[in-house]
Amino acid sequence: PALRGRIALRLEGDEALGDEGYRLTVDEDSVVLRASRPEGLFRGVQTLRQLLPASVEEPTAHPGPWRIPAGRIVDRPRFAWRGAMLDVARHFFTVAEVERYIDLLALYKINHLHLHLADDQGWRIMIRSWPNLAAHGGSTKVGGGPGGYYTQQDYAAIVAYARDRYVTVVPEIDMPGHTNAALASYPELNCNGVAPALYTGIEVGFSSLCVGSETTYLFVDDVVRELAELTPGPYLHLGGDEVKTLTHEEYVGFVERVQGIVAAHGKRMIGWEEVEQARLLPTSVAQVWRSGNAGAAAVRTGAKLILSPSARIYLDMQYDSTTTPGLHWAGYVEVRDAYDWDPATLVPGVGEAEILGVEAPLWTETVTDVHAIEFMAFPRLPGLAEIGWSPATARHWEDYRLRLAAHGRRWSALGVNYHRSPQVDWEDGERR
Repeated sequence: PALRGRIALRLEGDEALGDEGYRLTVDEDSVVLRASRPEGLFRGVQTLRQLLPASVEEPTAHPGPWRIPAGRIVDRPRFAWRGAMLDVARHFFTVAEVERYIDLLALYKINHLHLHLADDQGWRIMIRSWPNLAAHGGSTKVGGGPGGYYTQQDYAAIVAYARDRYVTVVPEIDMPGHTNAALASYPELNCNGVAPALYTGIEVGFSSLCVGSETTYLFVDDVVRELAELTPGPYLHLGGDEVKTLTHEEYVGFVERVQGIVAAHGKRMIGWEEVEQARLLPTSVAQVWRSGNAGAAAVRTGAKLILSPSARIYLDMQYDSTTTPGLHWAGYVEVRDAYDWDPATLVPGVGEAEILGVEAPLWTETVTDVHAIEFMAFPRLPGLAEIGWSPATARHWEDYRLRLAAHGRRWSALGVNYHRSPQVDWEDGERR
C-alpha cells in the first residue's frame, strides 16, 4: 500500500547484478527499480524512460496518465565498455554540443565517451605547460576558418557532466602521427627545428613527432601529466595509428616508452590497433578498427581489445551513396550492417573474455555541426549500444528493426536529426 501509485528506486545488495545491473518490476499500481549500485539505478531509469510513451521526452508538459507495460526485467551488460568516440579535432564542437551528445549516449546506456582531442587539423585542449598547442594549433579546422579549444575548466565541465550520467570520458591525443597541429605550434618538436604550416586538409600519415629527441618525451610527459590530473577515469588514449614516416623500430620504441609514461602517471594506455606491434603491458588496451587478425597479437601479451570495426560501426561512413555527409572508404554502413555482427567472432582466435567492449567512432572530416553528428549517429548508435549490452542469443535483426522503429517518435520528441533508413518501417508511417 505504501508504494501505490509510486515509482520507487531502491539500492539493495545483489552482487550478481554488478555495478550496472538492475531489476525493474512494474505492476498495476507501482514501479520498483532495484540495483546494488547508483549506476545500476541510472541504467534502469533509462529503460523506464523507454517504456514510457515517446511524448515524455518533449519539452512541454502533457496530462497523464502515463502508462507503462507491466512486467519484470532483470538486466545487466554483456561488456564493461560500451563507447562512442567524437572527433573534435577535425571540426571543433562546443561544451554544450558535447553535453548534448552525452545525454543521447546515456539514454542508450553507453558508458564511455572517447574524445579525440588532437590531430593534424587542430589541438583542442589547453596544456598549460605548452600553451601554444591550443592558442596556435587549435586556431583552425578542416577546410580552414576558425577552430577552437577547451580550457581546462571547459574540459573539467564536460568530465563532470558525463560523470553525473555515469559516462567516463577518455581523452585522446594522437601520437606520434596525426600531429601536425602540435608540430606547427612548437618548432622543437620537429627533427629539423622548423615548424610546418597549419594544415586544413584530410590526408593522413604525413606527420610525426621527432621520436629520437628527448624534447619529444618531455612534451609527452607534460601532456600526459596534465591530462591525467584532469581525467578521473583510468584510461588515456595515445592514438598510434597511421604512422607512415617512421621505421618499425622507431615506432615500437616510441609506443613502449610512451606506454611507460602513461603508467607512471597512474593511467592505462589505449592505442589504435597498430600499437600491438610493441610489447604491450597487460594493463594496456588495443582498439581494433580494421578486420582480419588485428588485435590478436595484443591479446597474446595479456592486453584487452576494444572493437570498432570500420566496415560495421564507423559512424562517419555514409549510409549509402545518396546520403551526406560522410565518407565511404570502409564501405557504406546501413543500420543492419551496424547491428548484425557479434564481437566474439570478429577477430579469429579472440573470444569474449579478451574483449573489453565495443565503441562507435565518429570522425568529423565532413561533419560540421551538431545536426550532422545526430544524423550520422542515429539510428546506428543504438545498435552498437545493444551489441554491447545484450547477450548475442537475445539479438535478432527482424526483432530489432521493429523495436527501433518506435524510437523515431522518441528522437523527434527530443529534437534529434536522425536518418530515416529505408531498412526500418518508422512508426509515423514515413518510409524513405
